Amino acid sequence: MDIYRRILPLRTRLAILTFVSVVLAILVAVLLIGIKVSHLLEEEMGMRALAIARTLAQMETIQNNVGNPGGSSIIQPVAEKIRLATGVEYIVVVDMNRVRYSHPVAERIGGKFSDRDLDPALSDREYITRTVGVMGPAVRAFSPIKVDEGTRQVGVVVVGIITPTFAELFRAIQAQLYPSLAIGLLAGLLGSLYLASRIKGAMFTLEPEEIARILEERTAMLQAMGEGIIAIDRNMCITVINEEAKRLLGTDDEVVGRSITEVLPDSFLPRVLQTGQPEFNQEQVLNNTVIIVNRVPVRVKGEIVGVLASFRDRTEVHRLAEELTGVKSFVEALRVQNHEYLNRLHTIAGLLQLNRVQEAVDYIFAVTEEQQELTRLLTKNICDYSIAGLLLGKFSRARELKVDLHIDRSCRLSRLPPCMDAAALGVVLGNLLENALDAVREMEPSRKRVAFEMRDEPGSLVVVVRDWGVGIPAHIQERIYEQGFSTKGTGRGIGLYLVKKHIDTAGGKITVESREGEGTTVTVHIPCH
Repeated sequence: MDIYRRILPLRTRLAILTFVSVVLAILVAVLLIGIKVSHLLEEEMGMRALAIARTLAQMETIQNNVGNPGGSSIIQPVAEKIRLATGVEYIVVVDMNRVRYSHPVAERIGGKFSDRDLDPALSDREYITRTVGVMGPAVRAFSPIKVDEGTRQVGVVVVGIITPTFAELFRAIQAQLYPSLAIGLLAGLLGSLYLASRIKGAMFTLEPEEIARILEERTAMLQAMGEGIIAIDRNMCITVINEEAKRLLGTDDEVVGRSITEVLPDSFLPRVLQTGQPEFNQEQVLNNTVIIVNRVPVRVKGEIVGVLASFRDRTEVHRLAEELTGVKSFVEALRVQNHEYLNRLHTIAGLLQLNRVQEAVDYIFAVTEEQQELTRLLTKNICDYSIAGLLLGKFSRARELKVDLHIDRSCRLSRLPPCMDAAALGVVLGNLLENALDAVREMEPSRKRVAFEMRDEPGSLVVVVRDWGVGIPAHIQERIYEQGFSTKGTGRGIGLYLVKKHIDTAGGKITVESREGEGTTVTVHIPCH
């Protein structure tokens, strides 16, 4: 059956099925009509036989000679003449003793009619019977012969007609039947082809297996989306809902088919269904969670047939926006610098309280000189202040983590790559440095080191970030760029994905060399031509 389905397309299968159904219907109809015609013909023959029997029973020649010696010589010629004229198979006249006075076979005249079918007729009854004799199936009509104005019965007339079998009847009408069958079958074939084409067209020329696959794929895609999806039809009944939407709704119940006003009274989907106007980036409170919703009317051939809503947690949207814009990196840098300066102010305040004024002055000059030297280096060699500020922030962050972040004194960025703006470059540098700091923060002091280098080369910008951390296991190195993949727990796994995305967009290349227990070196080449 599966092979049959794979080999034959739906249109062919429908055409064959419909045509076979038509053929079977025609054959059954022919059979039933044939049986009905056979019964009607048999009934008509019986009535004809009865009419002939009545006529003979009322003839004076028959009435006056039945039961008399030598009466057969008078009755037989009359009966045979009528038999030949009417075309019946036999006419038998018997007296009340069952003795035959006529018969198509002359030798049987004078013998007795032995069939028990005759018994009711000897009791003055008129009827028709069906029997199967040596000549085949037949109908027999029995009519009593009565004299003295019908007061005395003297015999019975039996008229028999051979009825045709169904096969004989079919052979008799086949000349007229075959053209009718051919026309019916041709009409059935054309109708089946037309019906199959209409059904296939209504299914967008897709096979059932293709429709099932598309439905499975659509369901899988809806479930895989990070956004909640709800769709309603024109009757405001839910037709589609994915697992993320159920999670945000806080329900595990099956809600497909239920009214949206019952499941989510303040969804505003009926409003869009009525106005036909889409609504984008609308904030709404759902189960004490602020979500961002898009509501779009669904149109088929210009007519609104439903509404589709997509929504997600606003917190997740804001977190992603911070990752994309680099705001998170700058906020973190400001937090670190604020913390670092508070520590320095506390140190200076302590020295002054101890009346160690000179040491406080020396400490101020030392820390400001170090910071100013790095600031002068970066502002001189880095053309974009946001990138320079990012590196300063990461330097302060490393000092807070007690990590030795070595920024190469030859670092230079004379101009931004044509296909990468400052925000995208900040995402790349910030994520690479943050990953390196994370890799060494739990290491022993001698290995809490990170080296950063950025240089202009002919035709490209080269960035190298090296750490002496735990390294990346070989079996996961191919997955580090996958969105959502992280070894640091949930809510992570977007940094390197964004890094790879920005580098690919700029036409660049990123390579990772890592050994477990030794550290990792990441090298980025971004074209500048």
